[in-house]
Amino acid sequence: MKDKRPGESLWAHWDGDLYLEEFSDTDLVYYTSDHVYSSSDLVVRALASTLQRDGVVDSLGDGFRLLDNGFWNNGYSGYFEGDTQPTACDENGLTILGDLVDEVVQTTWVEVIKN
Repeated sequence: MKDKRPGESLWAHWDGDLYLEEFSDTDLVYYTSDHVYSSSDLVVRALASTLQRDGVVDSLGDGFRLLDNGFWNNGYSGYFEGDTQPTACDENGLTILGDLVDEVVQTTWVEVIKN
């Protein structure tokens, strides 16, 4: 399946709320709208490019190496009325705090640890 979104808009640094990181030593979390997988070369290349563009890594190769140890997690996120940052939730829009969000979309998070 070919992703038709422009590569530069695929990934963003997660500044949202209530995403519970799998690892306590996670340095950064990136996310994209949709459920995507590390088995897709296009997806991994787009995230490695974002890491380079954001100054997290110096080269695309460094981005690929960082992602080799990344943790990929699929779930859902939505928005509280008036918020510009997403909040992690379940497929029904329910957050871990029991609140409901709107505009629920499939979301993939990638946790990276800079060594």
